Amino acid sequence: MKNVAIICGGDSGEFEISVKSAHVVKKNLNPQQFDSLIIVVSKKGWYGLLDDGTHVDVDKNDFSIMVEGRKVKFDVAFNAVHGEPGENGPLSGYLELMGIPCTSSDQTTCALTFHKDFCKRVVASYGVNVSPSVLINKGDDYDAAAIIKGIGLPMFVKPTCNGSSVGVTKVKTEEQFVPAIETAMAAGNQVMCEKFVKGREFGCGAMEYKGKMMVFPLTEICSKNEFFDYEAKYTAGKCDEVTPAKVDEDTEIEIKATTAMLYEKLECKGFVRMDYIVSDEGVFFIEANIVPGMSEASIIPAQARCFGLTLERLFGMAIENVL
Repeated sequence: MKNVAIICGGDSGEFEISVKSAHVVKKNLNPQQFDSLIIVVSKKGWYGLLDDGTHVDVDKNDFSIMVEGRKVKFDVAFNAVHGEPGENGPLSGYLELMGIPCTSSDQTTCALTFHKDFCKRVVASYGVNVSPSVLINKGDDYDAAAIIKGIGLPMFVKPTCNGSSVGVTKVKTEEQFVPAIETAMAAGNQVMCEKFVKGREFGCGAMEYKGKMMVFPLTEICSKNEFFDYEAKYTAGKCDEVTPAKVDEDTEIEIKATTAMLYEKLECKGFVRMDYIVSDEGVFFIEANIVPGMSEASIIPAQARCFGLTLERLFGMAIENVL
């Protein structure tokens, strides 16, 4: 029996989603193999969430908690923190210092992939198509007209470091540009203005297990909103996610091969999801999700089921990978 800390929460707009993911993980872990406990982390404090709803403070000196007078330490951490600090690196670094194996990627990979612009630049260096973009730092003067002329409309304006499309705007007119910058800056210190690529959106999950690469069936993401925004992600009826996606064989092979290659090049660990737009001009990489959603309705679980894996098996495999 291994003690598993299912870590969730964080310091972003994805806090509640992360907590829901953690409960799904706990529900689906095999109780004959794993003794699991949800650990909520944020700048307000770290605590263990006991089954009766009691909060118990975490001792950060050794990542332990006291339960009924007994010190509980953990054999492994299951990272379910969407956004900071679980998806951008600090949590991975802390766990490494504590000597606790973690189901997600290491600090370097998390930091790189969480920064959308840095990640795109690295991905492009491997010959993968990415959409042109311009960066604006908080406090910088910028020429709105020049950016609009260079990128073209419509475009996406988004924080470089955030998730679940928090702070993202699809800008279709010049008048929308400056308010979109302000919205994105409210969610981060750096903004990316990215050329809109018209096409179909796909998510591709992958996981290395016992040295072998597993690439899951594709999911087509059909948002009923302007794009796959926060509402479309988490509101029933706002998005259709089709798994397996109906797509031609050549496109499917390209997306899966690109995902497997990037998984290796970016030194990913655990299950990840990479998103793409398929346009008339080819396949374009959007972003890598190092800690993707884990609710029963999320994309990776749907792909795993299509692949023949239950959530119990999927989550168990993620833990087995690092023990």
